[in-house]
Amino acid sequence: MKFLDEARVYLKSGRGGHGCLSFRREKYIEFGGPNGGDGGKGGDVIAEAVEGLNTLIDFRYRQHIRADNGRPGEGANRTGANGADAVFQVPIGTQILDEEGEEVIADLTYAGDRVVLLKGGNGGFGNAHYKSSTNRAPRRADNGWPGEEMRVTLRLKLIADVGLVGLPNAGKSTFLSAVSRASPRIADYPFTTLHPSLGIVEQDGKRFVVADIPGLIEGAHEGVGLGTRFLGHIERCRALFHLVDGTAEDPAGNYRTVRAELEAYGAGLEEKVEIVGLNKADAMSEEEIAERRAALIEASGREVVVLSGVSGRGVPEALRILRRAVEAERPKPGQEAEPWRP
Repeated sequence: MKFLDEARVYLKSGRGGHGCLSFRREKYIEFGGPNGGDGGKGGDVIAEAVEGLNTLIDFRYRQHIRADNGRPGEGANRTGANGADAVFQVPIGTQILDEEGEEVIADLTYAGDRVVLLKGGNGGFGNAHYKSSTNRAPRRADNGWPGEEMRVTLRLKLIADVGLVGLPNAGKSTFLSAVSRASPRIADYPFTTLHPSLGIVEQDGKRFVVADIPGLIEGAHEGVGLGTRFLGHIERCRALFHLVDGTAEDPAGNYRTVRAELEAYGAGLEEKVEIVGLNKADAMSEEEIAERRAALIEASGREVVVLSGVSGRGVPEALRILRRAVEAERPKPGQEAEPWRP
């Protein structure tokens, strides 16, 4: 399934049904009187977050969403039926913004979240509504109120516990495929990952979700490379796993490059819990590992885990650290999160 994280959709709620102008005409009733019923209400347009979706690809082919109109009223005081609501389903983590994509209208972050984006028009009154002691035969019936319409931008921000960050070819996709059943594309050239991937990791009987996003390069916050298009997918992550290619010429410099881009992007990414991993240990000698790990500790100011997604070295230890970080940042109801320490 093709990944799509942004779509523009036209929405229109239903028009209210017209009121009915009618009078009773039974043969043996001398003064029949008005009996025109009211029109039905137009359908609303509702967005609902559901599980099982992780892309907005459906809205590439469904760009117009319309609710049904209300039915008109009828004689014998029969009220018209209400129009059916138009409920469209979106993945968990979808933001609904205005047409320009600037103002957030709704943020659906939990399964079952629903928001009424447009209300249907009210039905018009039939002439029976206007009957009174001084107006015994009203000849007034109202038209239904028109529905509302708008264009919105849907923007998906994947909800994951851990976000993988790093330069292109740092081994993020290999790590994700090694610890989960995800099957991201893996190759030996930059920007192999063109769209985010999600994987469910099981460690010590616990589960957490890991998101792999395309690699960052210097100037990404200004749109260089794939830019910041996919950084929004890790805004909701509880922790970041920063993978650094240990076979690069300057692993510490590469770490500083990505870290600078996270800080330039903002949105709280620089404040998230970060675990640093020196990857591709299978392609380095023990002396090289010790030297580059020491340089990375100095650059990051935190402990560094050595691992290899290919050979599996250090992967279980890295997963335990990630699981502990996720659990510390995901407190139970009524409890405060304790400061996380590796």
